[in-house]
Amino acid sequence: MYDSVESMFEKSGAVLNGHFLLASGRHSPVYWEKFQVLQFPEYTVALCTLFARFFRKYNVQLVAGPTTGGVILAFETARQLAVRGIFAEKTSSGCREFRRGFNISPGERVLIVDDILTTGTSVREVVNAVNAKKGLVVGIAVLVDRSETPVDFGVPLFSCLHSVTETYAPENCPLCIQNIPLVKPGSS
Repeated sequence: MYDSVESMFEKSGAVLNGHFLLASGRHSPVYWEKFQVLQFPEYTVALCTLFARFFRKYNVQLVAGPTTGGVILAFETARQLAVRGIFAEKTSSGCREFRRGFNISPGERVLIVDDILTTGTSVREVVNAVNAKKGLVVGIAVLVDRSETPVDFGVPLFSCLHSVTETYAPENCPLCIQNIPLVKPGSS
């Protein structure tokens, strides 16, 4: 079916080139459209299998992710680990919280999953939501780690693919200087 994680992204059309505004506010010549991969159940299962295999030894009791991509990843990873899967939603203040009756018991061992890691903002928001419920974050798993410098969350970080993709502050973006049209993909 596939040779590598990278080939799943390429075959599904998930790697886009151009001038993109990322959720972090930074600009990039490459955008990883994770939903192009997640639309294929066989790819989603294969990627979440990598998460589950890596974190099985951590005695995960709950898997949590941010909306929107993290919902799918949390569900499938939780299914493979035979635990619950929940998600944290953005509030009007911009932070994340668990709604819909989702609860975390104090000390419950939580694996956080997300799609694309650039600056770590959405992961930190879920970490904060878990901490607010007194859960214990035991690890973080992402589909693609595109960070230019390693992000330290204080727990093990697993990525299916590490692909450093240069990003730019808007005021220093060479793509803006070249007048390449800026595209805001995704739903954020």
